[in-house]
Amino acid sequence: MAQVLEFKLPDLGEGLTEAEIVRWLVNVGDVVAIDQPVVEVETAKAMVEVPCPYGGVVTARFGEEGTELPVGAPLLTVAVGASADGGTPAAPAPGAEPTPAGPSASSASSADSAVSSEYSGNVLVGYGTAGPAARRRRIRPQSPAVANPTPNATAGPAPTATAPAVKAGTPAPVAAAPAPVAAAPAPVAAAVAVAAPGGPLPVISPLVRKLARDRGLDLREVRGSGPEGLILRADVERALTARETPVAAPVGAAVAMPVGTAAPAVSAAPAGERIPLRGLRGAVADKLSRSRTEIPDATCWVDADATELMAARAAMNAAGGPKISLLALLARICAHALARFPELNSTVDTAAREIVRLPQVHLGFAAQTPRGLVVPVVRDAGTRTAESLTEEFARLTESARQGTLTPADLTGGTFTLNNYGVFGVDGSTPIVNHPEAAMLGVGRIIPKPWVHQGELAVRQVVQLSLTFDHRVCDGGTAGGFLRYVADCVEQPAVLLRTV
Repeated sequence: MAQVLEFKLPDLGEGLTEAEIVRWLVNVGDVVAIDQPVVEVETAKAMVEVPCPYGGVVTARFGEEGTELPVGAPLLTVAVGASADGGTPAAPAPGAEPTPAGPSASSASSADSAVSSEYSGNVLVGYGTAGPAARRRRIRPQSPAVANPTPNATAGPAPTATAPAVKAGTPAPVAAAPAPVAAAPAPVAAAVAVAAPGGPLPVISPLVRKLARDRGLDLREVRGSGPEGLILRADVERALTARETPVAAPVGAAVAMPVGTAAPAVSAAPAGERIPLRGLRGAVADKLSRSRTEIPDATCWVDADATELMAARAAMNAAGGPKISLLALLARICAHALARFPELNSTVDTAAREIVRLPQVHLGFAAQTPRGLVVPVVRDAGTRTAESLTEEFARLTESARQGTLTPADLTGGTFTLNNYGVFGVDGSTPIVNHPEAAMLGVGRIIPKPWVHQGELAVRQVVQLSLTFDHRVCDGGTAGGFLRYVADCVEQPAVLLRTV
């Protein structure tokens, strides 16, 4: 007899609590092998193909493309092993709750065996497994007409687990309780019960909790649409939209108006396209909002003559060998500046009220991709040569464009270099990449009139800006860092002291 095993969305690491289904790689009825990728999901960090730890026939898929699921929610079910007659169990429709293979007493023990074996197979690399957990039944949204069905209002017999048997001669309950049927058009939210006043909230995502807390929304008033009433980000957004949208007066509610006075027009919701803030765009929005909320940032800037730096780069590339990028030279300058001003290569532990100075320089750089803004991280940038930095920048940039960056490529940065000059602008006041303490912005390098050696000349000028966390240092330190960077740009020979 085949066993139907449920594969849940695994923990993708790096503190991620949810993911959006981008593309299904298998259909119901397909045969999958162990560790075969079955779905492509988008997290707040990157696009990930999720492999299935079971081999067998896919019997059900949970969630359409574009659906956001929390970690631990069912992804699909797989029938493992063949039945006695060599067949496989019938595949239920997508989104349906899988049913046991048969009503015999042995099916219960088979189900228990399936649950235990779910955690005894191969471990998914990078995901990890947990001990056996209680199986969760998928709750499908109900329409208002069936939000509170009576025993006779449903097609088919009532489940024996929830409806007690009615003795012969006892009046049918539907005749004694017509009120629920009349109240069927009540709000749809009645289909899912809210949390008890003193009970735990059915929400596991810290992002969802923070969103509700920042907007002053009581999560006990929100009905969850996830498994077992789990509150998702979409539920909170719907509740906030409903709270901010004016509600028209109910039908039949009379309003006293003076005779001859026209009724005021009811303001409708603002028209326009609504784009959900989720996936990468939502993660960027949350991180930038957190940075603006927690970090008291300040910005200083300076113009620098980059003519000598451009000439030094041209000389390096003319000597043969791999080409050196301008971003790599700026990264080298940043690494040396951070060695002189370590206050800016730090982070703030708000819980302990401590500044943590970091020993290594892991340099992030802003990269614009079709999916949005990402900040890949170059590990140990302080110990790399200009040639090594050029290669790593090229590798990470290509991975960002292809959408193949891993969570490890996008986390752990200690300082960020933002070259917004590629957009044809001179200056900016960038937002610090939380939890880092500073970001250096580089504008475009263009010919400008400049006083050079006492004479007016046309030079290659660039504007540099530094945004920093004022908790880790004062303006003197930030100004000293930026001045040193500008000196290295104007006179690259300064770096020879540290070669």
